[in-house]
Amino acid sequence: MGKLESKQVENLVDAGTYEDGEGLRLVVKAKGTKSWIFRYQLAGRRREMGLGKYPSVSLKLARLLAADARKLLSLGIDPLAARDAERAVQLEMERQAAARRVSFQQLAIDYHSAHSALWSEKWRKGWLRKLDLHVFPLIGHLSADAIQTEHILNVLRPIWAIKNRTADEIRGQIEQILDAAKTRGFRDGDNPARWRGHLSNLLSRSEKKKARKCQHFPAMHWCDIPKLMVELSSLACRDAAAARLLILTGARAKMIRFAQWSEFNLETGVWSLPASRMKMRDAFKIPLAHEVIILLQGMERMEGSPYLFPGQGKSGVMHDNAIRTLLHRLGYCDITRHGFRSSFRDWANELTDYPREICELALDHDERDETESAYSRSDLLEKRRPLMADWARYATTDQTDNTLQMAFK
Repeated sequence: MGKLESKQVENLVDAGTYEDGEGLRLVVKAKGTKSWIFRYQLAGRRREMGLGKYPSVSLKLARLLAADARKLLSLGIDPLAARDAERAVQLEMERQAAARRVSFQQLAIDYHSAHSALWSEKWRKGWLRKLDLHVFPLIGHLSADAIQTEHILNVLRPIWAIKNRTADEIRGQIEQILDAAKTRGFRDGDNPARWRGHLSNLLSRSEKKKARKCQHFPAMHWCDIPKLMVELSSLACRDAAAARLLILTGARAKMIRFAQWSEFNLETGVWSLPASRMKMRDAFKIPLAHEVIILLQGMERMEGSPYLFPGQGKSGVMHDNAIRTLLHRLGYCDITRHGFRSSFRDWANELTDYPREICELALDHDERDETESAYSRSDLLEKRRPLMADWARYATTDQTDNTLQMAFK
């Protein structure tokens, strides 16, 4: 029989601890709040277990809870540990229930809203369009934790061979969405849309290569690059500076258009691009040759804009066709901006002895196999630095006497 009575518990106002017996006690605080505590000892260690506040937990209920705890102790079970385990199970059940209420389509929309501000308008529209056409009809209604490898294959197989580039982009989108869902606690385990070591075992590698294979763009022969650079250097306009930076760094046109001053460290000679601005969504660094640093130091910054090449449109940067229009005006109508990357690559092949791996990494093409990439994660920045310095020196030097050309042979 307990020491306390219901009416007594109700009327207690003085702060203190009131024993009911067998480890059950009522703690009254100075502010008047009352709480039940069960005190016990297990393996020589004294512990206290809260049973709830009065009057939500009455004297009768507190005694029942204390009795349940004593039963567990008689079996050698810590009642606190048992309660924590029970709560963990309950929380997991609630998490799973919440996850089932959020569809993959909603997760995709959430991901798009969170990340698309930094994307181009074309990619922003196309990102959801591809999912609308190929993904949502099949798995859009499923929760993230319900999506398994077979669901991903059902999405990809119909288009893997006939629209392989689109299929590969969709696979990457699904992977990103499910990764975000895991971070939000909506799924556990491996990502079923992962390529390396997973879908690579189930889908044709040759088709994967086709999906990654770039379109061939009309390119200027590397021998003609120095002549073009002379013409561009004579033009005191923003578009010409952008074209020169494009050629000297081997960057993609979009990387140039959205380049921000904060990304450049002229002291260390490095252009650091965040993952959000890269085609493969991996951060990338470009070593800056002396000629590039001189070019940047000579450019004026527009007040109020973070960009090297600001513009008046919605994007806030120069027009997408600005460099192409300039090239056409100079009479170069049969080449493209992207083709300058091929010009650089052909020059490196024919006039230098730099390893293929270095030349490809200079263009942000990592051709190391899966095992090698897992162990060698360096971007080989310092090994790329002399390559880019030689390219800039070649591109900005008068080639009429062939002296520099002979130096590379």
